[in-house]
Amino acid sequence: MARPAFLLALPLLAMAAPAAAQDRAVVEASEPSDLAVTVYRDPSRREWQRLNPDWPQGFAMISETRSVTLPPGESRIRFEGVAEGMVAVSAIVTGLPGGTIEKNRNADLLSPAALVDGSLGNRVRITRTNPASGEATSESAIVRTRADGGLVLQTAAGYEAVRCSGLPEGLSFDSIPDGLSSEPVFSIDTRDESGGTYTVTLTYLAWGFDWEASYVATLHEGRDSDDVRFDLTSWLTILNDNGQSFENAELLAVAGTLNIESDFEGLSDPPEARPLRLTCYPIGSTARGSPVPRNVPPPPPPPPAPGYANEERIVVTAARAGMADMEMNSPMAVMAGEEQLGDLKLYRVPVPVDVNAQGLKQVAFLREEGVEGVLMYQGDCTPWTSDTGFHPARMRLETVNDEDHGLGVALPSGTISVFERSPAGELLIAEENLRDYADGQDVELELGESRQVSLSCRYEGNRLDDTPGERWREMTAELTNANPVPVIVRLNLGNPAQWRLRGVRERLKDGQRIVEVEVPGNGTRELSWRIRPASE
Repeated sequence: MARPAFLLALPLLAMAAPAAAQDRAVVEASEPSDLAVTVYRDPSRREWQRLNPDWPQGFAMISETRSVTLPPGESRIRFEGVAEGMVAVSAIVTGLPGGTIEKNRNADLLSPAALVDGSLGNRVRITRTNPASGEATSESAIVRTRADGGLVLQTAAGYEAVRCSGLPEGLSFDSIPDGLSSEPVFSIDTRDESGGTYTVTLTYLAWGFDWEASYVATLHEGRDSDDVRFDLTSWLTILNDNGQSFENAELLAVAGTLNIESDFEGLSDPPEARPLRLTCYPIGSTARGSPVPRNVPPPPPPPPAPGYANEERIVVTAARAGMADMEMNSPMAVMAGEEQLGDLKLYRVPVPVDVNAQGLKQVAFLREEGVEGVLMYQGDCTPWTSDTGFHPARMRLETVNDEDHGLGVALPSGTISVFERSPAGELLIAEENLRDYADGQDVELELGESRQVSLSCRYEGNRLDDTPGERWREMTAELTNANPVPVIVRLNLGNPAQWRLRGVRERLKDGQRIVEVEVPGNGTRELSWRIRPASE
């Protein structure tokens, strides 16, 4: 007889479990006392692609330190104000003695529609104002429909649709339904046998962030082919597309390529603030049908959502209150420092900053003066580019990313604007995309075509004394330089897998055979060599 009694107890325990979960005390976590926001670039964005302020697909790791006071037993802790792009499955809460039993993410934000749905069947007060006398009258009413089917109230006079009487009307609610908040909420269930106050840390990933680097290179006056100097200034531009701001946060940015397998956009499920749809019943008899609708002008469009077009979007981090020892007018008063994070680079802002909702922030992270470089002119000279005319050479600013040349720091990908100092001031001469450059790599910036240096590449045909099977073709390059100083011209002579060369001292660079030639100021230079296909 003991076996049936044991089997009968199992359903009773199963039925009691949900009730115990519903009876858990609800505890509100405090506002964050410490915040850290670590932003990662969009892993699918190419080096030549700009940051998309309308659809950022990067992410951030957000860490919040809060305090909670738990009663003895089981309770539910609510963390209000998390990012709307939160990836709830990534959330981790540390510092609780009983750990985590269950995690939840609210689906609705406090909105007119959610407020009406949460009050279905409950009493509200409706207030009408007579526009002629200004007298306001209020009465009790019961909400009888959901927000997506119009709003119908039951009053002492019967059933009526809101905003259809012709009088200004307003609704008031005695309380906010359980589970609704004006900010996104994340909650966990926990157990603490004794209860107490604890400091906990909530860490999670959030969708809707991105960042890129922006560079400004300024060439000094009096540059020549032997001594080219430039100043390099760099900024981190960080985007937060979420509706939540993170005030006084430690801000970090991670550069490098991550191995991402998860679909953060699909895993994040932002809470919804649903609109209220008000619908009036048609005027007329249901037997005769509704009258022909009159030509009523459409209502004015709603005001634009808070976004980028109508706001000052960029906030430049310079100096903050309490930092009087820093020079307030200097844009470089606060600079992000570089740290090593495995094979990645971490840029940390040394002071707390505000990561504003739906906004951009710029933080300086590099300022180097007098970087040593060289101005190189480049052109192609292969049988495929043979021509009798002259063509402008391409200009390139080149340096080495090391301390000997004045750099020696990681340069994350972004955009670069190149200026040159002149008697008329600093003038823009080029804008380019910059790929990631590690410490020690050669840095090469395209500056466009030259109007002072040109070249002509000619194919002269086969030599008469060539023996069968050794048909070497004669190539000639003529270079001109209208600058008053000598310049270096780099000629790309072709792929080593395609051509064999004779008569020129060439070397390999980036998979191409090249030769570098110095052309005197206001002079010309001619170079000849022989070439034939590698397959012959």
